Amino acid sequence: MLTGIALVLGAVAIVTTALSLSRHRAWWVRMWDFPRAQVFVVGLVALGLWIAAGRAATGLGALLTGVLALALVVQATAIWRYTPLAPREVQGSRLAERGATLSLVVSNVLESNRDADRLVAVTRAADADVMLFVEADPWWQARLDAAFATSHPEGARCAIPNTYGMLLYSRLPLEGLQVEYLVQPDIPSMQAQAVLASGARVWLNAVHPRPPAPGESDDSLERDAELLVVGHRIRDGFESAGSRPVVVFGDLNDVAWSRTTRLFQKVSRLLDPRKGRGLFPTFHARWPGLRWPLDHVFFSDDFRLVTMRRLDYVGSDHFPVYVCLSHEPPAAEQQEAPDADHADLQEAHETLREAERDPDIAATDLTDR
Repeated sequence: MLTGIALVLGAVAIVTTALSLSRHRAWWVRMWDFPRAQVFVVGLVALGLWIAAGRAATGLGALLTGVLALALVVQATAIWRYTPLAPREVQGSRLAERGATLSLVVSNVLESNRDADRLVAVTRAADADVMLFVEADPWWQARLDAAFATSHPEGARCAIPNTYGMLLYSRLPLEGLQVEYLVQPDIPSMQAQAVLASGARVWLNAVHPRPPAPGESDDSLERDAELLVVGHRIRDGFESAGSRPVVVFGDLNDVAWSRTTRLFQKVSRLLDPRKGRGLFPTFHARWPGLRWPLDHVFFSDDFRLVTMRRLDYVGSDHFPVYVCLSHEPPAAEQQEAPDADHADLQEAHETLREAERDPDIAATDLTDR
């Protein structure tokens, strides 16, 4: 009995780990980027049962033990940077000054969710300077406008009833606000310069790309391309105008440890506050055993972190996430931002070229965006 259970669980862990190592973009391959912690637990249980059954050191049993142990190492290596065991990529702020901080909330409201009062109460208590709500249709716009249009009068509304609507509210002044369709004509993003009380201008980029999933997209190309378009634009901004405060936030429909998001981080040179602090899983809010981080805030190395926390349940399949940053320019000399080498830039370029040739992607000149 133990042997049979161990074989089944071990096969699941080994096969899904092997799929996660593939660079194939099909949704049924890329989905295994997400549950690495869960696969690690399944593999660990399988290994324990295999050892308890006395099969770990004999013939083919020893081979299975080795392969299963290797799968565990692969999964642990992928997620350990997002645990308190790893060094922090972003320093904690000890000098946060009033006027130099920027607080943000990212919340996927779930378009079909109608518990607006709960969402408003949770986000109002968080009291963030800038709030981004995605999956917001006109029904959600009416409720959130009523709740926040006075306290957060700046922003933009793009309430599309296709699960990609986006509402941005800010009590900070916003300059150059734009709603864009970077890769597909029904997937909006937003960018603006938020003006802090200190006078610093922070380049905000709000995104919610289409995920690789049944009923959404057969592969990950649309998501990968949108993230890399944003990453390249930020990199070009650094190179042409020098370092400036930048924040990318939203539901990325990707986990921080995936190849795509790691490549995005390298291309954009942005930091991830989760590294060294914890997973902060935001999805799926109703399934405690199956959760991973999909809602992110990345930022340039002239910020330090004041606090980051997952907010309470709001009736959605996502938990909102709250991040407060302190703009401290000297931090850029003390924090090491990731950077792309030639191979990384070539991979990003090839992804954008592939997207330009894809008939499901309307944009035709992604590399110049």
